[in-house]
Amino acid sequence: QVQLVESGGGLVQPGGSLRLSCAASGSIFSVISSIYYMGWYRQAPGKQRELVADIQRGGMTNYADSVKGRFTISRESARNMVYLQMNNLKPEDTAVYYCNTQATVRSGNAWGQGIQVTVSS
Repeated sequence: QVQLVESGGGLVQPGGSLRLSCAASGSIFSVISSIYYMGWYRQAPGKQRELVADIQRGGMTNYADSVKGRFTISRESARNMVYLQMNNLKPEDTAVYYCNTQATVRSGNAWGQGIQVTVSS
């Protein structure tokens, strides 16, 4: 069983910054050398959940067009952690942010409980 716990959300003014953290745990992580996939998704009120950024085993990253140049995804593989540095936040970034992982190519994916990010003056 994989568990993901997000932290670092909160209320921030437009133009401000936050860093989200996601800690992954579970027995699978003791028998793999690196995580196949980790990503950040978000869901705003009235909208579908969407990909924000992700990072694959080889280090390749992807970003939603709306966050390119402002957000950066990174990881600390030895600690099973993934981060999302969010700079120059905008009100439209307001959403619940979810961490997602697929530990191996044969694993199902797992979701965190989500963490609120609110950007408002």
